[in-house]
Amino acid sequence: MTIATILETSLYVENLHRSIEFYDRVLGLKPASDPSARLCALDVAPDQVLLLFTRGGSVRPTITPGGLIPATDGDGSLHVAFGIAPSSFDAWRARITSVGVPIESEVSWPEGGRSLYFRDPERHVIELKTSNWQGRPVREEP
Repeated sequence: MTIATILETSLYVENLHRSIEFYDRVLGLKPASDPSARLCALDVAPDQVLLLFTRGGSVRPTITPGGLIPATDGDGSLHVAFGIAPSSFDAWRARITSVGVPIESEVSWPEGGRSLYFRDPERHVIELKTSNWQGRPVREEP
């Protein structure tokens, strides 16, 4: 028995609509759900979403018809990494800078692969990486 994938990960933000606009404009992530006062899910890849939660909006459990969702919240500068095809690295760098987002750092990993680091409007660290932790390249797009 093994874990197949990460289905959701989340960031906590003060301004949900500003963050939705940023992730659409910079990374092309579109809402997978209609935004509520509490959250919006953004499509990342098949069966994977980035949840943007309004900071403080989920500090109490959420009751749904199917059951109770435990309370969550987060604060501070968090990190999320997205895998990109190695052949798209330069195009991603150009896209990010062309929309006015400064690249904070570029890293070439000794085991293989490269990363771009930048920040979203909430100061979370966003990474685009061309390899996994063992240095194996992210699969090229079909």
